[in-house]
Amino acid sequence: MMRQSKFKYIYEQLRQRILDGTYSNGSQIPSEHQLVEAFNVSRETVRKSLNMLVSEGLIQKIKGKGSVVIYQGMTEFPFAELVSFKEVQQQLGMSYETIVAVFEQIKAREVPHVKSALQLENNTNLWHIVRYRQLNGVTKIIDEDYCLVSLLPNLTEEIMTDSLYEYIEREGHEIGFSSKSITFEPFGTRERQVFGAIAPEYSATIRGIVHLKDTRRFQYNISKHIATEFKFIDFSRR
Repeated sequence: MMRQSKFKYIYEQLRQRILDGTYSNGSQIPSEHQLVEAFNVSRETVRKSLNMLVSEGLIQKIKGKGSVVIYQGMTEFPFAELVSFKEVQQQLGMSYETIVAVFEQIKAREVPHVKSALQLENNTNLWHIVRYRQLNGVTKIIDEDYCLVSLLPNLTEEIMTDSLYEYIEREGHEIGFSSKSITFEPFGTRERQVFGAIAPEYSATIRGIVHLKDTRRFQYNISKHIATEFKFIDFSRR
């Protein structure tokens, strides 16, 4: 706890217990008094931690009952957050294998929709990568990426198997923000080949344009999920 602020440490401890089901939906977490005793901190520190959980939509404070868990499970891959696949696996304790199916350089003119989305010239060089996310040998997600070669000249298949965003940040670039859309679309040839016999033959398809902090557009991503296994959860508070 000495390496970070006390309230953040307590928040992360409680958050992990909620996410892993130790504190399930509808159950109460320890009272403020119990947390003060357990972590040897002030009541103000505990309340700051609990307020972070409230703002994240994980708990609700109820008069006379304390703090009740309202978290009902996270969407398999967060739609509203800008995180890497590797980070999601670490957060949720999942163990997927990444298979790089396509790794090549192309010209922007070959993919007009990407050229337009990233506002590129015809001869701009792009990395084109297709990755399969597999669980127990079965592909659950198809990720297709188009990235600027000028930004990532030394990109390799090995890097794409691990984490693109981690590599980008190691290279000194700062990822800023993204815009995303989600549609439900019938399978094409690739989806039938990769996902296999699925009924109905529809994918939940998320398309995103990712910007660096200096606002430059550097990545166009298409992520296809089996529609019947896709769940999108959002949380709103008035």
